[in-house]
Amino acid sequence: MTITELSIKRPILFIVIFIALALVGCFAYSKLKYELFPDIDVKAISISTAYKGASASVVESLVTKPIEDAVAGIGKIDTVSSNSNEGNSRITIQFTQDADVDYCLQEVERKVNSILKNLPSGISTPTFAKFSIDDMPIMRVGLTSNLPATRFYDLMDHTIAPQVSQVAGVGDVSISGGQEREIQVNLDAQKMQGYGLSPLAILSAVEKGNEEYPTGKVSETDREFTIRLAGKYQSIDDLKQCIVGQNAGGMICLSDVAEIVDGKEDFDASNGVTMARVNGENTLALMIRKQSDANTVEVSRLVRRKLAQLEERYRQYHLGIKVASDSSTFIVSSANAVKEDLLLAILLVAGVMLLFLHSFRNSLIVMVAIPTSLVTTFIGMWVYGCTLNVITLLALSLVIGILVDDAIVVLENIYRHLEAGEDQKAAALEGRNEIGFTALSITLVDVAVYLPMMMVTGMIGGMLRQFSLVIVVSTLTSLFVSFTVTPMLASRYSKLQPLSSQGLMGRFGNGFENIYNRISGGYLKILRICLASPRKVLAIAGILFILTLALIPLRFIGTEFIAGADQAQITVDIQLPSGSKLVQTNEGLQKVEGIVSRMPGVKMIYAEAGKSSGNSLGDNYGYVNVLLVAKEQRSFSTDQFGEKVRQQLQGLVGMKVYISQPNIIGGGGSAPVQVAINGPSWDIVMDTALRIRKIMEQIPGTSDVKLSSNDGNPEMSILVNREKMKDLGLDIKTVGQTLALGLTGNTKSFYTENGLDYNINVRLDKSSRMYTKDLGNLIVVNNRGEMIPLNQFTTIRPTTGPSVIQRRNRSFSVSVTSQTLGRSTGDIGKDISNALRKERLPDSVNIAFVGNIKNQADSFKSLAVALIAAIVFVYLIMAALYNSFIYPFSVIFAIPLAVIGALLALALTKKTLSIFSVMGLIMLVGLVSKNAILLVDFTNRAREEGLGMEEALIEAGRERLRPILMTTMTMILGMIPLATSSATGSEFKNGLGWVLIGGLTCSMLMTLVVVPVVYTRIEKIRVFLLQTGRRETWKKKSV
Repeated sequence: MTITELSIKRPILFIVIFIALALVGCFAYSKLKYELFPDIDVKAISISTAYKGASASVVESLVTKPIEDAVAGIGKIDTVSSNSNEGNSRITIQFTQDADVDYCLQEVERKVNSILKNLPSGISTPTFAKFSIDDMPIMRVGLTSNLPATRFYDLMDHTIAPQVSQVAGVGDVSISGGQEREIQVNLDAQKMQGYGLSPLAILSAVEKGNEEYPTGKVSETDREFTIRLAGKYQSIDDLKQCIVGQNAGGMICLSDVAEIVDGKEDFDASNGVTMARVNGENTLALMIRKQSDANTVEVSRLVRRKLAQLEERYRQYHLGIKVASDSSTFIVSSANAVKEDLLLAILLVAGVMLLFLHSFRNSLIVMVAIPTSLVTTFIGMWVYGCTLNVITLLALSLVIGILVDDAIVVLENIYRHLEAGEDQKAAALEGRNEIGFTALSITLVDVAVYLPMMMVTGMIGGMLRQFSLVIVVSTLTSLFVSFTVTPMLASRYSKLQPLSSQGLMGRFGNGFENIYNRISGGYLKILRICLASPRKVLAIAGILFILTLALIPLRFIGTEFIAGADQAQITVDIQLPSGSKLVQTNEGLQKVEGIVSRMPGVKMIYAEAGKSSGNSLGDNYGYVNVLLVAKEQRSFSTDQFGEKVRQQLQGLVGMKVYISQPNIIGGGGSAPVQVAINGPSWDIVMDTALRIRKIMEQIPGTSDVKLSSNDGNPEMSILVNREKMKDLGLDIKTVGQTLALGLTGNTKSFYTENGLDYNINVRLDKSSRMYTKDLGNLIVVNNRGEMIPLNQFTTIRPTTGPSVIQRRNRSFSVSVTSQTLGRSTGDIGKDISNALRKERLPDSVNIAFVGNIKNQADSFKSLAVALIAAIVFVYLIMAALYNSFIYPFSVIFAIPLAVIGALLALALTKKTLSIFSVMGLIMLVGLVSKNAILLVDFTNRAREEGLGMEEALIEAGRERLRPILMTTMTMILGMIPLATSSATGSEFKNGLGWVLIGGLTCSMLMTLVVVPVVYTRIEKIRVFLLQTGRRETWKKKSV
C-alpha cells in the first residue's frame, strides 16, 4: 500500500500526524530567538595591551612587534594585523576556516605569556578575546544625574552597571565618558629638590606605606587569633602623613613635598577617558553587549525594563536615561517587514489559485500545503539551532510560491481524471500516482540546488546554511503534503464545478477561460513555428544570453557585497590636526552637534570626544552618532541625509569630517572601499598610500577618502649622551622611570574607602609639566643621591611621528579608505584597480583590497562554485530519473534562459549584483528546471503512448501550459512583495526578488518554446549516436 493510498483510506491517521506537527511547530516557533543575521563564524583572536604614556612608535617596537613574532609560529594563521597607537596595542589574528579557535586561543595565550618577561615593565597584562559579531554593543544608553561627577561615576561603575550586567543575556557592560575619582599626589619639583628627594624614592615610600602584612598567629587557651598589620591608608590624612624621607630637621611627610588632592582623573583619550554627550547634555554612557547565544530583542526588552526600575529607584538623584541606539529596533522592524511580505505573498498566491481553479474549495486544498509546511519548518529550525533573522524569514517568504507547486501539479492531474469521469477516490489515487514521478523530480531538483549552498564556508557560510535549511525542509514537507494531504482532501472534497454564466464567480471563470484559451491557442501556433525553425530559435536565445551577460562588464549592472540598508542612523567622524587637545576636539564636536541637531528628522544624537566610530583612541578624534526617526516617518533616505550633513559641515575649518553608515553585518562604520598597502619600510608605505589616496580621490563615486594613519603627530625626542650619563652615575632605566613618573604618573597604589579602590596617582604637579621648554629642568637623582637636570646629559628636539602604526603579516601597512556615492562598490573597485595598473609603484610594496571588496570577491567565488555544483547536481538527478545522459540537457537549457531575465531585471531596476542576487541565480537553477521537467516528462510519456515527437511536444505544451502558468505565476507573485518593498531593511533583499521575478518570467515565456526546440535537437543527436553505435557493432560482427 502506497502512502497516498494509506492517506485516502486512513485520513484520521494523517490528520493526527499533522496536528502533532502543528503543536510541536508552534512550540518550536516560541523558542526561536530574534537576530538580524545568523551567527557569522569569524575565526579571529585579538590581543590588547596598554602601555600608558608610550607613543605609537614605542608601542609598535616594544610591545606589538615582539608579540607578533611570538605568535607567528602558530599553525593555520591566515593574517596577522595590528594597530599601535599612543598607549595601546591591538593585534588581530585571523585563522583559516578549518582552525579550532578555542585551541588557537590557548596557543596564543601560551606564546604571549612566555615572552612577558621581555616586554616593558609598564605595560598592562595582555588580554585575549575571540572575535565575534556579538562584540558590537547592541545598546548605547546615556545617563545623567545631579550628583557630583565622581559620585555619579561610582554609582554607575559599582551599582548601575553591575545590575544591568546581571540581566539575563547581557554579556558585558562598559562605561564611556566621565571621570573616575582619583587621589592625586602632585609633586612639587622645587620642594623635592630642597629636601633632596627623588620622585622614584617618594613613589616607593607611598607604596610601602600602603601595605598590609600577615604577621602570624597567637594561641590562647581556648581560641586562636590571626594577627594582621593593617597598613592601608585609612584616610587622605594618612596619605598626607606618609613618611617619604628624613633630614636633620626630622621626618619628611608626603604633604611637605606634594599637594594631595581628592580629585578625578584627567580626560585622556589614550587611557580611555573620553567625553560623552546625548542630545548636547554631558552623560555617562553604558555600552551593552549581549551573550553570544542570547536573543537580541529579548535582551533589549529586559534591559529597558531594568533601566526603568533603576530610574525609579534613584529618582532622588534625578537619574535621567536616554537610549541613544538599540539594534533590536532595526531587527524587529526588518523582521516585521519580512513577515508582512510573507503574508502578502500568501494572499497573492491564494489569488492565483482562485484565478486558475475557479473554486474556493480546490484553492483551499492547495493552500493547505503552506501552513503545514511552515510549521514543520519551524521544527527543523529549532532542532538545527537557527534563529528568526532576516535570512530565515526571507527564505520563508520566498518559499511560499514553491510550497504549492507540488500540490498544484497533483491537484491539476486529479482534476483531469475527474473530468474523465472517474470517482473522487479513484481520481485522487490515479492522479497522484500518474504524476508522482514528475512531482518527485521537481522536488529533488529543487532540493539539490541548495546542497552546495549548505557547504559554503567563510563569512557567508552561516547565512547560506540557514537559508538553505529552511527551503529544503519546507520543500520536502510540501512534497509529503502533496502525496498525502492533497489527495486525501481531494478524494473527499474536490469535485467538478462546471462554469456557468450565473453568479459573479461563474462569469469571472468564463471570462478567464476565454482569455486562457486564446493564450493557449496562440502559444501552440508559436510553438509550431519555432519547431519548424529550430536554428533561428536557438540563435536568438544564444545572442540574448551573450548580450545580457555583457551587461555586467559594460557596467549596466553594478556589483557589491551586500546592498546597504537604511538603518535610520549615520555617523559623523571628525579628526583635528595631530597634537590637538581633547578640549579642542570636544569644542569641534559641539559645533557638529549644533548643526546636525537643527536638521529635520533627527531623533537622538550621541557624541563622544577622544574616540573614533571605529574605536581608535586619540585626543584629536571624535564622532557623532545621529539616530533618525523611523523610515516611514521621513521623506528622505539616510544616504540623502548624509549628503545634506556633508554639505552643512563644509564650512567648518580646522577639522576633517567623514560621513558613514553602519555596516549591515556587524555594525560599525567600516568604509566599503579599503585598499591596504604593505611594505618593509614605513616611509615607503606612507608615500605610496599618499599617492593612492590622490588616485582614489579622482575616481567617480568615491567620498571621504582618508588614510588609516597620518604622519605629523608632534613628539619631543630626548637623545641621551651615554658618556655623560656614565660619568654622572646614571642609567637609562632610572632616567626613563623618572620621566614616566613625572609626566604620566604612576597609579599602581590604591586608596580604599567604603570597600572601593581608587587610584593614587603620583606625578609632577601641572606647572612642572606644562611646557616642553621646561623638560630640560626635570631632575634625575643618580646613585650617589646627586640631583642632575635632564639638560646636562640629553639633547631635546621636536620631531614628528605617526599617530597610528599598522602592520599586516609583520610588515608595515596603511589603509586608504573611501565611502561611496551613487556607484556600486564593485565598479569603484574596478576603476581603482585599472588606475593603479597605470602607476609605477614601488616593487617592494604589496597592494590589496580588503574589507567589503575582498569579502565580495571571496563570496562570489564560493557562490560561483555552488552555482556550478547546483547545475551538475540537477543534471545528475535528471540523468538518474530519466535513465539517460542526453535528455537532461533539454532541462538544463532552461537555466541560461532564466539568467537572461534575471540580469535584465537587475539592469532595468538599477539593482546591483550582490551575494543575495547570486543566491537568487542559484535558486533559479531549481525553480526554472521545474517547467522544463513538466514538458519533457509529459513528452516522453506521450511518445511512449505512440505519438510522434513533434505531436508529443505540442500535446505536452497544450496539457502542461496550465500547471506551468500556475506554478510560475504563484512564484512570481510570491516574490513581488519582496522585490517592491520599501520597508525597513528591504534594500538588500530587493535585488534577490527582482532576480527571481525576471528569471521566472523570462524562463516561463521562453522555456515553453525553446525547451521543445532543444528537445528535438537532442533527440536527433540521440538517434544519430544510436545509429552510429549500431553501424560500428555491425562492422565488428561482419569482421
